[in-house]
Amino acid sequence: MRKNNVYITNIPLENALETYLSAISNPVTSEMVGTQGAVFRKTSKAIFAKRSSPNDNCAAMDGIAVIAEQTHGATERNPLTLKPGVDFEYVNTGNLMPKGKDAVIMIEDIAPQDDGSVEIIEAAYSWQHVRQVGEDIISGEMILPGMHKIRPLDLGALLSGGIGEVPVLKKLKVGILPTGNEIVQSIKLLEKGKIIDSNSRVIEGLLLELGCEPTVYPTALDDKAVLTEAIQKGIEENDFFITIAGSSAGSKDFTVHIIEELGEVVIHGVAIKPGKPTILGKIDGKGIIGLPGYPVSAFFAFEKFVKPLIETWYRLPKSHSKVEATLTQRIVSSVKNEELIRVTLGKVDGRWIATPLNRGAGATMSLVRADGILTIPRLSEGIESGDTVTIELMKHLEDIEQRLVVIGSHDILIDIIADEMPLSSAHVGSFGGLMAMRKKECHIAPIHLIDEITGIYNISSVQKMFPTGGMSLIKGASRLQGLMVKKGNPKGINEFADLTREDIVFVNRQRGAGTRQLLDFELKKRNIPTGDIEVYHREMTTHMAVAVAVLSEGTDVGLGIYSAAETMGLDFIPVGYESYDFLVRNESLEEPGVKHFIEVLQSEEFRNKLREIGGYISEQSGDIIQIGAQDD
Repeated sequence: MRKNNVYITNIPLENALETYLSAISNPVTSEMVGTQGAVFRKTSKAIFAKRSSPNDNCAAMDGIAVIAEQTHGATERNPLTLKPGVDFEYVNTGNLMPKGKDAVIMIEDIAPQDDGSVEIIEAAYSWQHVRQVGEDIISGEMILPGMHKIRPLDLGALLSGGIGEVPVLKKLKVGILPTGNEIVQSIKLLEKGKIIDSNSRVIEGLLLELGCEPTVYPTALDDKAVLTEAIQKGIEENDFFITIAGSSAGSKDFTVHIIEELGEVVIHGVAIKPGKPTILGKIDGKGIIGLPGYPVSAFFAFEKFVKPLIETWYRLPKSHSKVEATLTQRIVSSVKNEELIRVTLGKVDGRWIATPLNRGAGATMSLVRADGILTIPRLSEGIESGDTVTIELMKHLEDIEQRLVVIGSHDILIDIIADEMPLSSAHVGSFGGLMAMRKKECHIAPIHLIDEITGIYNISSVQKMFPTGGMSLIKGASRLQGLMVKKGNPKGINEFADLTREDIVFVNRQRGAGTRQLLDFELKKRNIPTGDIEVYHREMTTHMAVAVAVLSEGTDVGLGIYSAAETMGLDFIPVGYESYDFLVRNESLEEPGVKHFIEVLQSEEFRNKLREIGGYISEQSGDIIQIGAQDD
């Protein structure tokens, strides 16, 4: 019987978190650890010194220990002679002060005499150059407060204060249970139909970063009895437990039913996207959270629920750095959910620019590439291009600020350049790059746009978009375009006319891509209507995505570059070389980042890498062509 739970609800994020926090108790306890091993641990209560530092009066300088009163009257005109063993004793820095002595005169301020005595020409004062008892730490005073993260420099004070053990928050033991018949935990076991368990290792790393002690358990199969036993074991052995996948409403999604039978489902279903089917429950008084199986959904559910719980229990700072940025693309959002959009950032013309990344819940690389998160609230239909938005940072702002922002057509050579210098790129097609440059939302726009009349690439398109001039093209490379087909070309595809055959399934590039414009140009030359190609409107955003589609079942052919076909082991039917270049404003050519970009293009190392890949001609890479006004 359900306990007041609605299956797959749509509770607002803040309400869900508040409800869950109040439903489970803080499992974090305290323990004593040796001071030397306490660095980066958090104190559970204030720590007070057990001894003073220094614990005795000691010399702060090399010199002689004296009684200050006996040195009075010493001047340059009337030097005072002191006798060893009677008036002074030699001491070194850190030595205990001889009994009765209360001052030190530095060694450089004395004049030794032949008989062992010394002369001084300046009187000392009481406690001169003497470290007195408790000068640094006084016995009984607080060295560190409670809930303080112990830094390396704190260890010195603890040890000097006589602290051999410190009370710290015990590391939270968190179990991680991946589930699913298709999940394997070793790359060696990957075969068709299997998926590597990447989620567990990501969650494990995030927990380590928060100071927890995570344990990844063997994958539990989609069997209710097996899963029940695994959850019971995990609850028994940990302070907190996380399951991954099986949280939705499928026929083999048992997790919510098991939690309900063993304990209580507090909430199932939260109004966030991705991450909606998150389960918040408790068993035997311990918290258990069921994360969705898609990598992006799992990450966001962790960030929005597990992390805030641990931050609350450990009293960690919850402030996250944010920045205001201009959005480069319109985003349409569902009014039902709070949507979390991954974005890349860059600083162009004094403004922060945010470009959305792939929104798919399974797009793991979007998390790797993301610099921050844009939150679109519930009941909002989206955000317009050009609007100012708030971005919660995932990376350090000073690292992001050094990058060149590259928006436009995609090619693997951008990845080669990005390995040599700070660079962020967004793949929006050549026309998208022109628009980004026009709105001053990027430093460089990669383009390959053919003039349907002259057959010349890029120049006329730039002149149309920037009729007053002021622009230049940095030559990238000539790259070979062609039809990519399966190995052995089983369908006998040889020319563009074959795309209209009923047995051929074609995959296209997105609108605004130069490759799509090339396709239309070639079709127009042959008087082939685009409507004759049955799946003309099926779109991919990169050449590699087209190649992967062709490699997979259900797709026969796509237009793309040779390097993508070669990488995926496809056959290739050449169409011709095209100019893949980089549009830049003339005033940007002297900027350090753009200069570095050009240097990389002109380097022999870069050109060698393109030769190794194949399908490129790079002799002009890095050359600059200035583009005048449209009427020039």
